[in-house]
Amino acid sequence: MPPPPELVIPDLPAPVRDVLAALAAAGHEAALVGGSVRDRLLGLPHPGDWDVATAARPEEVAALFPGATWENRFGTVTVGRHPAVEVTSYRTEGGYRDRRRPDEVRFGVSLADDLARRDFTINAVAWMPEDLASGRGRVVDLHGGAADLQARVLRTVGDPRDRFGEDALRLIRAVRFASRFDLGLDPATEEAIVELAPTVAAVSGERVRDEIGRILRLDDTPSRAFATLERVGLLEVILPELAALRGIPQAKAVPGDALDHTLAAVDAAPVDDEADMRWTALLHDLGKATTLADGHFIGHESVGADLARKVMERLRMPRGRTDRIAGAIEMHMYNYEPGWTDAAVRRFIRRTDVVDRELLFALRRADNAASGAGRAGEENQGELERRVAAALEEEPELLRHRRLAVDGNDLQAELGLAPGPEVGRILGRLADHALDDPSVNRRPTLLALAREIAAER
Repeated sequence: MPPPPELVIPDLPAPVRDVLAALAAAGHEAALVGGSVRDRLLGLPHPGDWDVATAARPEEVAALFPGATWENRFGTVTVGRHPAVEVTSYRTEGGYRDRRRPDEVRFGVSLADDLARRDFTINAVAWMPEDLASGRGRVVDLHGGAADLQARVLRTVGDPRDRFGEDALRLIRAVRFASRFDLGLDPATEEAIVELAPTVAAVSGERVRDEIGRILRLDDTPSRAFATLERVGLLEVILPELAALRGIPQAKAVPGDALDHTLAAVDAAPVDDEADMRWTALLHDLGKATTLADGHFIGHESVGADLARKVMERLRMPRGRTDRIAGAIEMHMYNYEPGWTDAAVRRFIRRTDVVDRELLFALRRADNAASGAGRAGEENQGELERRVAAALEEEPELLRHRRLAVDGNDLQAELGLAPGPEVGRILGRLADHALDDPSVNRRPTLLALAREIAAER
């Protein structure tokens, strides 16, 4: 079926309209390109990135928009912020010795030349405005991208080995787009991915991290993408620790091995701003590959937390995110029972106050769902969360701020102790008493207890 000659985008944001209008008024051809056009052809709302391609050279674009930034040699000028519009001059590229950036960039070419350098046909479709007020425009599709969207197929522009040879990250991007938009891989494209999968090892950790992050953040069912990554040989290159879970048996209500369970947990995890909840689910059981003994995974949460740290360090994950995710993984094997006393709940709070408890609870809910715990598991977790919230509300000083009514200086003054381990030991015992019974968290009571504890020795 031929691509539609016209596409109406009635909700084109005003900043995008203004950029297109200003370029046209200055005599420069300009068109929307990339994801905004692809998404509208699919009938999807666009997530917010707007890319304009133009015949104007970068210096001409920058001159038209005071305050715009032009920061690279690829001719991209960023205009405004809400939303930001990236305006890139038509260009051709030559040579990719580092398998990432072109060695040569040449401006002053046509829209046809510019579209020919793009990765996949679905991303090589442009929209040329004809009436900005109504959002009416003409589709420019020289590589069959619109037809490929209708046929539900993903293929490269031109020879797939050439496209993937220019930038090996495109191998992962192919899987991401195919999964997110429910497209089948064109046979020649898939054959090239399988052949060139080892070349992804040369891609920087940051770029691999960001591409995985997009899968986790943008795909409703990320497990499809990871299943494809495994099938074409990419998973064992970019996440060998995850690939190692294939074939590790699981004694769960839901059939499948440890990798199947992990991917089901990823699908069940909610999406937050940086997909940290899904990252945590993705990495939470890495320790199972090496800890299986007599049907149990002894200490897999600690081993898995260490492995997750190594993975995130390799992917250049920021330290704060690494600590949050690894911390939740290390604590995720708690076993709450409704028979827990209030003191047991307080001890659980004290034990887990070094981690992001929201992330920990999200992981546990996803883990339960993937394990087939069903409604009973959800109700059990919900009860724990309610009891934790109630305890924190009732005893904020003791539980939220970890404050006893006495400190080490008080013990030294009242008991004549020198600074050292004995002070820490007594404070620990006092904390245990306060967790058992918060009413003792008063200065006179704690000092009396401290004298008794000191006298025991």
